[in-house]
Amino acid sequence: MRFQFLAIASSMAIAVVSVPKATAQIPFLPQLQAPTSVSNDSNNRVVSGWIYLDGRRLFQIAASKTNFPERSEDIQNKLDKIGQNYFQAPAKTAVKVEVRKVNELPVIYVNGQYLMTITSEDAGLRQVDMSTSANQITQKLQEDLQQAKQERQTQFLIDQGKIAAGIGLAMIVMSCGVYSWERRDKKDLVASQPPISPLNSPISSAVAAAQPITTQLNQRQTQHLQEVKRRLFQLTQAGIWGGGSFFILGLFPYTRPFQVGILTAAQFPLRLGVVLLGTYVAIRFTYALIDRFTTTLISSGALLTPESSERLQLRVSTFSGVTKSIATLIWIGVGFLLALVSLGIDIVPLLAGVSLVGVAVSLASQNLIKDAINGFLIILEDQYALGDVISVGNVGGLVENLNLRMTQLRDSEGRLITIPNSEIKVVANLSSRWSRADLTIPIAYQADTEKALKLIESIGFQMNQEMQWQSQILEPPQVLGIDQFGDRGLIIRVWIKTQPLKQWDVAREFRRRLKIALDQAGISISVPQQAIWVNDDHSLNFQGNGKAN
Repeated sequence: MRFQFLAIASSMAIAVVSVPKATAQIPFLPQLQAPTSVSNDSNNRVVSGWIYLDGRRLFQIAASKTNFPERSEDIQNKLDKIGQNYFQAPAKTAVKVEVRKVNELPVIYVNGQYLMTITSEDAGLRQVDMSTSANQITQKLQEDLQQAKQERQTQFLIDQGKIAAGIGLAMIVMSCGVYSWERRDKKDLVASQPPISPLNSPISSAVAAAQPITTQLNQRQTQHLQEVKRRLFQLTQAGIWGGGSFFILGLFPYTRPFQVGILTAAQFPLRLGVVLLGTYVAIRFTYALIDRFTTTLISSGALLTPESSERLQLRVSTFSGVTKSIATLIWIGVGFLLALVSLGIDIVPLLAGVSLVGVAVSLASQNLIKDAINGFLIILEDQYALGDVISVGNVGGLVENLNLRMTQLRDSEGRLITIPNSEIKVVANLSSRWSRADLTIPIAYQADTEKALKLIESIGFQMNQEMQWQSQILEPPQVLGIDQFGDRGLIIRVWIKTQPLKQWDVAREFRRRLKIALDQAGISISVPQQAIWVNDDHSLNFQGNGKAN
């Protein structure tokens, strides 16, 4: 399958790269060139262009920029009229192209009809004198008009029709071959994948949770490669039918002018389409390479030290997402420059201007550079990742978005908090690799302390033995003992080591069970108390003074 994919990619790359700028190598395919500048004078500069016969370029003329459109249209119309008269003549009629001198200027006549006058601009275009230039054009006219008349003969049209039928049959065979290749590739892919349960079913969720991160990355890589191959198959089909139809148009003199119209109308859109499709394929192929590279790092143990699967998945998702974002921006920039080149825009001055603007922007936006550097270090050092719960200063919440520019948190009230990465100096990660439920339990001073400690320890032991909580509690709960004497009574401290983000669920269940057990054991949970002591001597003196009065 890999060799098939490389074969498709190589063939399309060769097809795109090998198309020359001058298309005269393709039979009957005209070259479309915009008028080119010969002189640098902005007001009276000389431009050049082509005269066509049956959609095939014939010879080149030159004139000042203001006069060129009118002269080109006049010569083209006269040539079309001369050609129609000649083509309607009997088959054995010869074409007569001659050069006459009028006012010391060479003038070309075809079958006695005036065509054009050779100017110094035309001669300068060929870097010869006017007489030589006129002879060159005359010879070209003589040959092409005779060939055009021959191409309109019945036998020639029949032969070209046979060639067109052969090309059409080849197009059908090639299209069917590519289609069957695509179908076979899809069947092989489906056969190599295990059956997948519905996405919303509990079985599917359990299977996805149990899958190694390398398996998930391999599936992503396969999806990206399949998308690339699907686009290449579509491009191949479009190339077969579009290229074949375009070639057939060039076989007949009556349809060949449509080539010029198609090239004129679709020249720039086709170039932009190829650039856009190439950019999209490059982006998806880069995604596949990133997933492949990440899978290799994980398999070799170079990405992380041994840790839980959930933590590994969080970090890989962050690393992969940020890398893909950077690659996408790079490819979009490259695609934009290629689009400008395809439109005939000189990008060298643009790149020079962009470099100057980049220096100015870098000086004016130092905070953005700091954000990017700090964001890169956050990802590289695994300070936190997508899905972690962190606390930064006075705010905290679940990390919903992380890139080189900023970090976005969702707090307990649902507010989305955006923090520039350069502002993150100290961060507390509450879910890195493991978490801890820190419980403080107040017990009344009158309660039996030993009984209370054994009861709390037994509740933690029971929770650790149950299947529902055993997967969330990493170690047996630790009853640290009496932590302090407070106004609420004796404070007993308990630590429970849990899976990341599970400390709150475990703490809630532990408190619920502890309340029930304490009530059954007759041990009360103390409430804040305050004792007031009265000085007896002072009270007696106060009462005596009152009686004396």
